[in-house]
Amino acid sequence: MTELAAPLALPRRDPALIEYLQQRRSAPAQALAAPGPSAADLDAILSIGLRTPDHGKLFPWRLVVLTPDTRAALSHALSPLADDQPDPDKARAVLAKLTAPPVTIMVVSTPVRDHKVPVWEQELSAGALAMNLSHAAFAHGFSASWITDWYAYDPRALSLFGIGEDERIAGFIHIGTLETPPLERPRPDPDRHVAVR
Repeated sequence: MTELAAPLALPRRDPALIEYLQQRRSAPAQALAAPGPSAADLDAILSIGLRTPDHGKLFPWRLVVLTPDTRAALSHALSPLADDQPDPDKARAVLAKLTAPPVTIMVVSTPVRDHKVPVWEQELSAGALAMNLSHAAFAHGFSASWITDWYAYDPRALSLFGIGEDERIAGFIHIGTLETPPLERPRPDPDRHVAVR
């Protein structure tokens, strides 16, 4: 006999959560510094991240926590590839995003091909997972930045990250602490981007 799962709590109005969502802002990855999440915090952040919408329960993604040593080695290996980018100096500079933050989680989209759930929906699930990780980091008192940069698309870089033929990097979630609050950025005007029909 299958054991039924315990019911979850129903949603309730949460003013603190509303305020956070109204003010959520990505952090500049290069500015993220220690302290970062503890091992227990990181486990909780990962668990929350995995509670993401997923049509078909396919789990069409995987997470890789990149250690500081791994990121330093990757940055060193990626540096020569920067010479082939349209702006080599900028391409080298953004490698600091990979090495500066205390914690980096690579979100990899791993869609199941030839399935009734379209690949596009599975890829959207990987994006939702990345956003969940960002929210979870903030809930634990940290700032986060979800980025890709050129090395998420360069085929030679992908092999360095261990990305398979049918996989794509959905993003790197960098987590740490900011010394000063980030500045607000321009936001879209709802009147221009929202329609009611």
